[in-house]
Amino acid sequence: MATAKTDKAEEIQKTTETEEIHPMEGLLRMDRMPHIWCPSCGIGLAVTAFTAALEKTGIDPNMVSIVSGIGCTGRVAGYVKLDSFHTTHGRAIAFATGIKVGNPKLKVVVFSGDGDLIAIGGNHFIHAARRNIDMLVVCVNNFIYAMTGGQVAPTTPLAAYATTSPYGCVEPPFNIPYIADSSGAVYVARWTALHIRRLTKSITEALQKTGFSVVEVISPCALYYGRTNRLGDGLDLMRFYHDNAEIRHGEDTKNLNIGFQTKIVCGKFVDRERPSYMERYNEWVSKAKGAKK
Repeated sequence: MATAKTDKAEEIQKTTETEEIHPMEGLLRMDRMPHIWCPSCGIGLAVTAFTAALEKTGIDPNMVSIVSGIGCTGRVAGYVKLDSFHTTHGRAIAFATGIKVGNPKLKVVVFSGDGDLIAIGGNHFIHAARRNIDMLVVCVNNFIYAMTGGQVAPTTPLAAYATTSPYGCVEPPFNIPYIADSSGAVYVARWTALHIRRLTKSITEALQKTGFSVVEVISPCALYYGRTNRLGDGLDLMRFYHDNAEIRHGEDTKNLNIGFQTKIVCGKFVDRERPSYMERYNEWVSKAKGAKK
């Protein structure tokens, strides 16, 4: 009997020693797993793309700060093993701006949802783009307020059904890439949760960009949006992306509005250069010091 117990203990020890480490363990807080996101949610895929991109860039994780607000996507900051700030509703970009100005050496990332960034946080979004604050904004657009019950959001497609629009949405949605482009963002891209490799590439490029960069991830909530609008479950949504996404790099962002169950235009739309806020600020500080002399 003692020999059997010893053999079992040795077997368990060998299994533990040979057990493979999760490839994302270095950048995720594994002690907080499993996460709260639904099985068919695309937020986890967006996080996978982000962690893969961060590794590709070679940026020191100790020099990265990630900020999120309130909502399903707002929980990302709590799961990523980086200096994280889970802030108040709509204020993620404001907090991130303070972090960047306080320590310009940090790479600052805002990871949140459309309700947090484009609704209550919309004012901060456009002014950060106008100032060209050096940060990356990853916006997971699920078309509704998913965490609070599926209400209409500023990104809900026209005629789509939600808990507060049982006869169809009458409000035209915001076009996030167009808002970012027209406000001054230097990098703007959009992909669906299906385009994981292309999404990873865009986030990699955006992380290496100086200035205000925006990557939108189309990922309609499978529970409150997908079922309500007869799009099926998570796998059905993936088929929908496959059949309805069109890649048009360089497309005019004015043409990117998403209608109800219509084509989704994806790609990299903006990649330009202009001085960032801190570059302009430091230039004016130097001028001011020179004037005093």
